[in-house]
Amino acid sequence: MKKLLSTLFTLTLALPVAAFAQGTLKIGTVDMQRAFKEYNKTKEAEVKINDAKNAAKKEYDDRAEAYKKALDEINNLNKQLESTALSADKKTQTAKERDDKIASIKRMEQEISEFRQTRERQLQEQLLRVREGIVKEITDVVIEKVKTKNLDFVLDKSGMSINGVPVVMYAPDNVDFTNEIVDMLNKPGRVPAASTRKTSAGPSITPARAARP
Repeated sequence: MKKLLSTLFTLTLALPVAAFAQGTLKIGTVDMQRAFKEYNKTKEAEVKINDAKNAAKKEYDDRAEAYKKALDEINNLNKQLESTALSADKKTQTAKERDDKIASIKRMEQEISEFRQTRERQLQEQLLRVREGIVKEITDVVIEKVKTKNLDFVLDKSGMSINGVPVVMYAPDNVDFTNEIVDMLNKPGRVPAASTRKTSAGPSITPARAARP
């Protein structure tokens, strides 16, 4: 069995090695994480996301402050009910007011909890949509550059294996075209093009990982 596996492994390596020896394969590398961070649109998106987070926090703080105020009012009414100088009618009226506020504050608790969960979900969905859109734009630019360079494979230098080891352990600097990608992304007046990836034509693109930056 070991001999068979060794033979299969040798045969598996033989094809790409032979292809490299004959100069038939052209490989490039891109640091997708760096491209993502250095893309101007990423920085603009971060500002918008942070603005949305701050707006949600302010609204939450306002609700929490209103809750605290209502709680203080209930505690004050409880103190009034402890007074022996309070008439029976006034005591009944104060107790009803206190009970109404207790019912109201319970609704506030539910509303605050729902608000927090809803806003967190909305912000997370917004972040994912923005991230996916930016990653797609970067990928489209990479593929556009791949066609220009007539590359056969592209590896993500920032990719990590399931064992926590870099997928690209070594590659010569001259095969990396991350700077070109960043320059293209941040080119003034650039209009993002629709994806032109097809499986029936063009060079074969093999990313090192499917995970996003």
